[in-house]
Amino acid sequence: MPLFIAQQNRKMCGEGAPGSLAAVPGGSDVKFAVTFGRMHPRLWVEAAEAADRLGFESAWLPEHLVLPVAMSGSPHADAEHPPVPPTTQLFDPASYLSFIAARTTNLRLGTYVYLLGLRHPFVTARAFATLDWVSGGRAMIGAGAGWLQEEWRALGIDPGTRGERLDEAIGVCRRLWTEPTVANDGPYFPFDEVAFEPKPVQRPIPILIGGESAPALRRAGRLGDGWIGMSHTPDSAAAAVAVIRAHRAEASRLDQPFEVTVGGECASEDDGAAWTHAGVDRLIVSPWRRSAEVLHAMAAFSERFIGAPTAGA
Repeated sequence: MPLFIAQQNRKMCGEGAPGSLAAVPGGSDVKFAVTFGRMHPRLWVEAAEAADRLGFESAWLPEHLVLPVAMSGSPHADAEHPPVPPTTQLFDPASYLSFIAARTTNLRLGTYVYLLGLRHPFVTARAFATLDWVSGGRAMIGAGAGWLQEEWRALGIDPGTRGERLDEAIGVCRRLWTEPTVANDGPYFPFDEVAFEPKPVQRPIPILIGGESAPALRRAGRLGDGWIGMSHTPDSAAAAVAVIRAHRAEASRLDQPFEVTVGGECASEDDGAAWTHAGVDRLIVSPWRRSAEVLHAMAAFSERFIGAPTAGA
């Protein structure tokens, strides 16, 4: 286990990480990932196994607890309509990713993004500690306050409190994962002293803050182990990274590990260098137009940009 943890720490620092252009002559250190959100659920297991075999560094599962029939808003800037219909198939992320973990070896597994403040932190901490255990320390959490206010109202929660609830829940989860006993006197999740065992392999599990708004970027700099953004170009990512870095500096956190993850395109080796120059550590790619093309497109992308995985990687 110590060797595995050391390998994971190197991944967090971007040193020789699998799924990166570093293995390609003239490439960059950006790591490549895929999202299950751009393919039909019937392909998720096969795509995860392929991603693991082809050297992709991680796979990310979108998340909602429930989708009301009447929805408004969007996580994408300037979008006029919600990006998903209410009939979209939803799965519990920690449960499904635990299943994926049993079918893979090296692939890191994360959420894109999880509404952490919508649940009691006991639920989140237990679910993702379990995922981290069964995966051997491969869990990551992309967590956000959420854009779908109707989802919060469906659970009887004031959506105006979602940012404060998220902040409190993050702190509680980290304490549960690292401290012998924990009590909390916060306004949203108060509880008397409890024990929480077993601790996850990673102490704590990395939490990447999702979102594009000013509060989300501030939260990423102030609280996050990283930031996970939606669809970006190198220029738009660089602008967000600069804002986050300023918040990290204000919070005296520039000396702490931090990873930037965004969705985007990579069509050439120059693109990979541009992402690295923009401050991006991990790029979530979807080099296919429809689900029928997923496996072929992943293989072609890996051959060009990742190269053959090393033995035992």
